[in-house]
Amino acid sequence: MEIKGGFGLAGVGRGGFNAAMQDPGLPPHYQAMQDAEHLKLLGIFHYVMAGLQVVFGCVFIIYIVMGSVLVSGALSSGSGSGPGHGPPPEFGWLFILVGGCAMLLIWAMAVAHFLTARWMAERRNWTFCFVVACISCISFPMGTALGVFTIIVLQRPSVKALFGQQRPGGYLNS
Repeated sequence: MEIKGGFGLAGVGRGGFNAAMQDPGLPPHYQAMQDAEHLKLLGIFHYVMAGLQVVFGCVFIIYIVMGSVLVSGALSSGSGSGPGHGPPPEFGWLFILVGGCAMLLIWAMAVAHFLTARWMAERRNWTFCFVVACISCISFPMGTALGVFTIIVLQRPSVKALFGQQRPGGYLNS
C-alpha cells in the first residue's frame, strides 16, 4: 500500500511535495488577522503599564515633600532640642534630588509605553517600539513579560511589513 504525500530519501515526496515547503494550511489573511490581534493586545498592555508607572511614580512625591521639610528646617526647631540639632539641609536636597529623578525617570518610561501603545496601533515607528520593549525588560516581572512578548511579536516578518505602510481603515488597523 502506497501512502500519498510520503517522503522519499531525498526529501521529495512521491506526490511531488518538497519536505522543506510549508503546508499551506490556513489562508494567508489569517496571519494578518493574528498579527493585528497581537498588536492590539500588546497595545492595551502597554497602556496599562503606562498607567501603573504613572501611579508608581507618584510615590516619589513623598520623598520630595520630606526633602522640602528637611530643607525648610521645620524639624530642627521642635521638642526642646535647640536650633541646629536637626539633619543638615543638604540631606533634604538629597531627598529632593533622588525623589525627583526617580519620579521623572518612571514618568518618562510611562510616556514611552504610552507612545509605544499608540504607535503600535498606528503601525508606526517600529524601532522605537522595539527599543521600549527591550528597555521594559528591566522592570521585573511585568515589564519583562511585556517586553519579551512585544519583542517576539515585533520580530515577525509579517509584523515588520505592517509598519510604515499606508493602509485603509478597518479591523486590521486597530
